[in-house]
Amino acid sequence: MISLPHYLILGAILFSIGVVGIFLNRKNLIVLMMAIELMLLAVNLNFVAFSHYLNDLSGQLFVFFILVVAAAEAGIGLAILVVLFRNLSSIHVEDLDQLKG
Repeated sequence: MISLPHYLILGAILFSIGVVGIFLNRKNLIVLMMAIELMLLAVNLNFVAFSHYLNDLSGQLFVFFILVVAAAEAGIGLAILVVLFRNLSSIHVEDLDQLKG
């Protein structure tokens, strides 16, 4: 039987992988966005685990709203990346200093 500590350990591992992904890769914006999304999903996993453990559906409802906002954020972020790639022909973080106005 999978208990609450198993879910929390998995969430901590996923969150740590996201943090490591941010600190190790500071060049590619797509990988940075994926690492941030991984961290967000780790937090959502903890919300669902605690919601199930406490027999309260409010945590799962909160996760639903977080996922909706994260999907909108990912769509807008990818649209910005497409525009940046069209203008700069690159999505490297170092090339974004040309956007200063």
